[in-house]
Amino acid sequence: MRNHTAALLSAALFCSACTEAQQTSPAPDMAVRAKELQALGFGMFVCWSFSTFSGYEWTWGVKDVGFFNPTGFDPDDWCRAAKGAGMGYVLFLTKHHDGFCLWDTATTDRKVTKSPLHADVLAKVREACERHGLKLALYFSEGEFDWEDGGEHQDRGGSGYFRNGRNPKMKAAQLRELLTRYGPIEFIWFDHAVGDGGLSHADTTALVKSIQPGCFCGFNSGDQTGADIQLRERGKAGPLNDADANGIAKKSGTEGALYRLAEFTYPILPTKSIKRGANWFYSLPENDRICLPADVIYRDYVEAKRNGNIFSLDVGPGRDGRLRHVDVETLAQVGRYVRGEVAPPSPSPAATDHRR
Repeated sequence: MRNHTAALLSAALFCSACTEAQQTSPAPDMAVRAKELQALGFGMFVCWSFSTFSGYEWTWGVKDVGFFNPTGFDPDDWCRAAKGAGMGYVLFLTKHHDGFCLWDTATTDRKVTKSPLHADVLAKVREACERHGLKLALYFSEGEFDWEDGGEHQDRGGSGYFRNGRNPKMKAAQLRELLTRYGPIEFIWFDHAVGDGGLSHADTTALVKSIQPGCFCGFNSGDQTGADIQLRERGKAGPLNDADANGIAKKSGTEGALYRLAEFTYPILPTKSIKRGANWFYSLPENDRICLPADVIYRDYVEAKRNGNIFSLDVGPGRDGRLRHVDVETLAQVGRYVRGEVAPPSPSPAATDHRR
């Protein structure tokens, strides 16, 4: 019965995709689009959600959206820092594995407009990007902790979450909202950490392309069918065939991939330098002065350009909705290096890799 239902859903999605495709302009030249994306150089990956307030990378079990309760919100602060660093885009987290949506979705009440902030954060980020001349890309968790259908319960001290749970209708509906209401999207960074949500990567890419044909799709792990941007979580610069550049992402192979370029990302807050707390999201006050050196970031920017990659540097805004002071200072120094206003120091041959 489940296989039959899945087949019907897949067929319905395919027909819907065909209808949507007929309503769009002809597909762009993706080789040209790849060059356009490469020209952006690097960007700011913004992770801001429940985990900003928990101090943990993954936050499950939160039922009250009031848990997300920032004292402020200033996307212009983020965009000014990105622009000053020489960045060309913002990669914004729309939904993490906890299912909390940072846009005004119609699919669930687990959304930011039901929180004390009462704002469509994604809409405000889009507006700020336009004011500062930045492009917009989106991060999207394919699955959610609370999706039980078909899921495997992962126990964590008497509580836990579900991995590989299914809700393909919700996943598809959310993607349609993101791709029809918030303007052109450069690429979507799909996080496969808790499964594909019951909608295969082939169907996911088909849906995205049916709405925005020029939007690149990438998956940080799992099936790579249809992916045209290679994602390297905690990876580094390098050509497309450089397996050593892939970082921690565990690929199931590249069969079916349509890679035209590669992206790599890591946090500005290095894991090895902190004893506890998140590092993709805002961590803890005790880590407020810890940050990667600007010259390390700059050299990865240079290597990204040399290899035709794009580089998404993760910076997590704090509970006040603003970037840490140390991040702003570091990004400003990166910008000076990028513009050639000052020369970076020579790297030490004995320097450790602070990024991972």
